[in-house]
Amino acid sequence: MTDKFDVYMIGVGGQGIGLLSEALARAVWASGQDVRGVDTHGLAQRGGTVVSQLRVGADAHTPLIRAHSAELVIAMERNEALRGVLSHAKPGGTLLWYDAVWQPLGVRIRSEVPLKRESIAQACEQLGVTERRVFVEELMDARMQNTAILATIAHGGLMPNVSRENLRDALSDLLGGATLANNLSLFDGLSGPGD
Repeated sequence: MTDKFDVYMIGVGGQGIGLLSEALARAVWASGQDVRGVDTHGLAQRGGTVVSQLRVGADAHTPLIRAHSAELVIAMERNEALRGVLSHAKPGGTLLWYDAVWQPLGVRIRSEVPLKRESIAQACEQLGVTERRVFVEELMDARMQNTAILATIAHGGLMPNVSRENLRDALSDLLGGATLANNLSLFDGLSGPGD
C-alpha cells in the first residue's frame, strides 16, 4: 500500500468536482487504503473556483495538501489547470486536466486574452510535471467530464493500488438510472477492458 499520495482537484462551480472527489475517495477506500479529504466550495454557485483535496495512505494525517506537494493535480478547466499546476503540483508529479474553458471575467470583458493550451504545457515542462490532457469530442453531456477524468485515471493507472473496478463501482454507488448507464458507457469506452 501507499505511504502517502496527494491528489489536488480544482475546477469551476458546476463542473462536478464534488462528485469526482467523492468517487475517488470511495474507490481509494474500496482498495483498502486510508483516505482523508476536504472540499472548499467558495463561490461554487457563481462559477467560482472549487477545490477538493484527497490524501491517501497511512502517512496522510491531515486532509490539507501543502503547496507544490501533490503527486496528482486534476483540473476540470483550462484556467484552473494552470492555477493548480503552479500552486500544488510536485516536481515529477502529473497534471491531468479536462480541456474545457469557462472564460474568466477578464476574458469576457476583453481586458485579458484567453489562455492557450501551450501555456499549460510550458508550465508543466518548466516544473518537471507530466501533462495529460483529456477531451472527448462528442461528449453527450458536459456533466460527464468528470467520468472522462476517472476513465483516464483507470486507463493510466494514475492512482496507486486503485483498480478500474474500484473506480467503476464508485460511480455505481453515486449515480443511478439513465445517468449511471450513460456514465458507465463512457467510462468503459475510455478506460479499456475490465480487469
